[in-house]
Amino acid sequence: MQRYFFDIRDDDDVAPDEEGLVLPSLAAVREEVAHSLADLARDMIRVEPRKRLAIEVRDASGSVVEAARLQWTIQRPQ
Repeated sequence: MQRYFFDIRDDDDVAPDEEGLVLPSLAAVREEVAHSLADLARDMIRVEPRKRLAIEVRDASGSVVEAARLQWTIQRPQ
């Protein structure tokens, strides 16, 4: 098993993951990324009508092994 670090990009800001998670495979990493990004979006979509979010996953050597991005715009009908 390997430790992976999930850095969060919120528009142009980056919050690096200093702790990481120990996961058994890249498939587990992908599942964790999907759940984490969905949770972040669900929390933010209520207050941010326009946003770009991303999670980039690094392994212990610092190489990015997975990345997921989500962008939304909420518009009110005129």
